[in-house]
Amino acid sequence: MQPSYVSRPTIFLPEHKISTDEIISDIEAHHPNHPRLRAIRRVIENTSVTSRRFTRPLESDVISGTAPLEARVKAAFFDALEMAERAARQTLDAHGLTPADIDAVITSHSTSWGVPQLDIQLIRVLGMKPTTRPQSQTTLACAGGTQSLIRAAEATASLPRGAKVLVVVSEVISSVYNHADDSIESMVYKALFGDSAGACIVSDTPLGPGLRIEDTWQFVLPNSIDRYTGRMDATGLHFDSTKEAPKAAAEVMGPLLDWLGPWRPTAPVIHPGAPGIINDVSASLGLGPQAAKHSRNSLAENGNLGGVAVLDVLRRTHDDPPASEDGSLVLAFGPGFSAVACRGTWLN
Repeated sequence: MQPSYVSRPTIFLPEHKISTDEIISDIEAHHPNHPRLRAIRRVIENTSVTSRRFTRPLESDVISGTAPLEARVKAAFFDALEMAERAARQTLDAHGLTPADIDAVITSHSTSWGVPQLDIQLIRVLGMKPTTRPQSQTTLACAGGTQSLIRAAEATASLPRGAKVLVVVSEVISSVYNHADDSIESMVYKALFGDSAGACIVSDTPLGPGLRIEDTWQFVLPNSIDRYTGRMDATGLHFDSTKEAPKAAAEVMGPLLDWLGPWRPTAPVIHPGAPGIINDVSASLGLGPQAAKHSRNSLAENGNLGGVAVLDVLRRTHDDPPASEDGSLVLAFGPGFSAVACRGTWLN
């Protein structure tokens, strides 16, 4: 494929910083008679997440309260659009660009429902030219960041030379913080997820140091559609998983290694979905203990940011760059169970 270049992402984190102790206290207050409270605390502490950001206070009626579905969905979409706009404006300013310089906008957003979606909304609020090509992805969840980079790389190959594609991912994952769910898995997700937005520019010429995408890969694990699923009911949005779900990342490593052949990255950008995901990928790729440090730090400081997570790890890689010409792999996983990756070279 024709190489494309990814600029340094901008990450926007909302104002409400919630500690893990606050999450545990909130769970204990809402589920005082849960028979496995001690086990829940232990599993949450093992996630390594110390804090995360929410768009609203933890005690808000659309997060830990009893707001109905309509209010929760409306709040989540409004907050996602606001964060998306902030991240997009910051990344445009960082590269000396205006909205009129953008030829296509690709968005990913999975945590509420809205029509029109973020791509059309951003063309409106940013004041982009009416010929800007929109593309919205709405159910990719944690795979959304990497999948958006793949779509942007494909767009640069089809657009005229010099075209610039704006990638924006925005997720309000606090919208699935729901006390109607009391399984251990759902309790862990209350502590694992955080809200954020991320944006970057993908172009056919570099705007500065960063990743050059040279190849992409996508894989759907057979018979895995129930591993991670979303649903909604009168109490709001929900995120569910099976007991087999934590094994899925390890199960796709064989096909990934077949695609990579003997090539291995020295600058990995691994989706920080959970400690087990980072460990399974690192072991399969034969990485040293420090190779995935940006993924581990992102998870500890921000939690799992869904589709934004790989953009946050990529931003951290920019701020602590590998050597020029080091091989880089951007890898993420999502419901399906799907795996998506971009392989390329780091340029300084």
